[in-house]
Amino acid sequence: MKHHPVLPKERILETALKLFHEQGYNTTGINQIISEAGVAKASLYLHFKSKEDLGVEYLKARHAIWYEQLLSFTNESKKEKKKILATFDFLIDINEKENFRGCSFLNMLSEIQPDESKLLAVIQDYKQELRNFFADTMENPKDNLSDTVYLLFEAAMQESQLFKSQWPVEKAKKIVSDLYKLKYFK
Repeated sequence: MKHHPVLPKERILETALKLFHEQGYNTTGINQIISEAGVAKASLYLHFKSKEDLGVEYLKARHAIWYEQLLSFTNESKKEKKKILATFDFLIDINEKENFRGCSFLNMLSEIQPDESKLLAVIQDYKQELRNFFADTMENPKDNLSDTVYLLFEAAMQESQLFKSQWPVEKAKKIVSDLYKLKYFK
């Protein structure tokens, strides 16, 4: 089996994935990315016109990883309630794997400048996609209850990062479960 060398663009993106996620977007400098990826500065700018463009690619890659994991947690169940509750199990799992690092998109949102509109647009698109996921999964999205679940999910993610604890996720999951028991959904 032949081993294929990792191309400079892939090394740059892999390095950015690691550093932006661990250190943050603003804290991570282009020179550190170049050094750790083992590429020339010209190579970085050949593939990415700016740090913002690299940030956009980072968000796309994080989204692909995150969304694939979310779907693997939720696709096992056909029943709406189990599928929705599984989203909170996914948060618990990712908190454990990533040591309560929180949402990559909201972490970056807190760091971007007003003129970094490409990054803002990508973050908004991905959050809208998550809202749509809940609306598409729930039987009666016209009642806007899917937005209630989306907001509980987002708040649980943020608060678990703040407190470095699973209790916000567990509490949000219980609220959603209670809403199903009370027949607010369906």
